Amino acid sequence: MGVGVVALLALLVGLVGPAGRGWAAERPVVRLSAVQAGAGGSVTVSGTGWRPRTLLMMLVCGRATPARGVVGGTNSCANGDGRAVTTGADGSFSRRLPVAEPPVPCPCVVHVATVTGTGAEADAVLQVAGHPVAPLPAERSAGRLAVLSDTRLTGSSGLLTWFGAPPGRTLVFTVGNTGTSPVENPVFQVGTAHGVFAPEWDERQWHGTLAPGKKARIELPVVLPAGAHGDYTVTLRHGGRVLAEQPWGVGRPWGVTLFWILLCLVVPAALFRIGMAVVDRIRPRHHGGTRRAPRPAPRLRLPLPRSRTARPPAVRSAPTPTLPWFTPDSAPGDPAGRSSAPHDDSPTSPATPTTKGPT
Repeated sequence: MGVGVVALLALLVGLVGPAGRGWAAERPVVRLSAVQAGAGGSVTVSGTGWRPRTLLMMLVCGRATPARGVVGGTNSCANGDGRAVTTGADGSFSRRLPVAEPPVPCPCVVHVATVTGTGAEADAVLQVAGHPVAPLPAERSAGRLAVLSDTRLTGSSGLLTWFGAPPGRTLVFTVGNTGTSPVENPVFQVGTAHGVFAPEWDERQWHGTLAPGKKARIELPVVLPAGAHGDYTVTLRHGGRVLAEQPWGVGRPWGVTLFWILLCLVVPAALFRIGMAVVDRIRPRHHGGTRRAPRPAPRLRLPLPRSRTARPPAVRSAPTPTLPWFTPDSAPGDPAGRSSAPHDDSPTSPATPTTKGPT
């Protein structure tokens, strides 16, 4: 009996141990090869516990700590010197990151966050040598923002959007401070999701101070990728809370479709014309071995010899008028009963012999 209980406890410990380790590994962790580096140098950033095959962005950010995160959002980071990395099948990564001075004073961190999918982020402390250091602004947790009006998207698409340019709108809404402390320069997160896919978040900071009980009208730009079309959802988030959602139906860029249709028609026609011109240029002049008959040479007409006796030029007589037809019996000047054929009585005609005897 005791042996069976011990075996059962060992089995339970073996099952719980890997599960506990797997749960602990789900939290993303970031480590640096050095905690201090100067601008122009580099550090190796490694991490574990991230989702497999996930695209991450690494940035050097100022005015940040691992406990409070990046105060002011990515506007406090050296965005131009960031690096992207993709995690492996086990959720780990390792890549060198150039050290650059952020636009705000330190304390500084290396901020690693997911680019797509479910949001996850982690920070590691980094001291940028020679960069100024300033205390973090006082944390005001009593301020709380709430949307007081319906959100709407303003703006319209232009001609370039019809040909695939990135469509853009302006998200307009009114927020109020329902807390007891003012909110300074709040950072909103605007996410755009296509269909059932997870939203892609962009940080938008509103410059100003919102006192308790006050409200303000805020406009934030929203831009989609080039060639985007279909049903999108714009989500507004602040402080980890979703404030509003706004649907957005984006029309199809028919100009791109028209371009491809014209391209499929024009290119074959041009190739056909070029091919016919080449065939007409290189084809032989005679087909089937038959030759064309040579053209006859032009005849040379020689002038006729003139007669020695000059003859007066022939004078054409005027055409005689056409007379009506007369029968032999009714012809004028013809003796009655004459039915013989007409004959020539001119003196030049030869003598006709007669049957009359000598007189």
